[in-house]
Amino acid sequence: MVQYNPENFCKRFELSVESKKESLNVVLSWFDNSISTYIPDKILWECKLALTEGFTNAIYHAHKDLSKGTPIGLNLILTDRYLVMEIWDQGVFFDLAAELKFLEENPPNPFKDEHRRGLLFMRKLTDELDYFSNSQARNCLRMFKKLDFCNCSLDEPSS
Repeated sequence: MVQYNPENFCKRFELSVESKKESLNVVLSWFDNSISTYIPDKILWECKLALTEGFTNAIYHAHKDLSKGTPIGLNLILTDRYLVMEIWDQGVFFDLAAELKFLEENPPNPFKDEHRRGLLFMRKLTDELDYFSNSQARNCLRMFKKLDFCNCSLDEPSS
């Protein structure tokens, strides 16, 4: 399990969007504008794909029975060693570890089970996935991507 202190970050970026597929364009633009100058293009691309998968899962699965106005919160936390991506939903909690284990034991057919591949993509594109619930009935998909190089300074945190 990745250990990091969220207080010890270089940069932190936050966004809240409505739970609708059209919000993905806003999320991706925000991601590019926030992070692109700090990390290499290959890592940027991998993280953008993982974020896309996680965000669309929040819309189509976690928020499927909620209003399109229900907010989804996103955080990007850039540390000296990791990019931490958080997607906060208000849907029904699910057991990520059990679902990943099931998918490992029962690999989805890439031509028939398109909706089941997103978790596998996220796991392969990031160094660690975590999903937890807090006391405010919100769930968080947290993805860690290890950085070999980060163009940031711990002396200048921003929000």
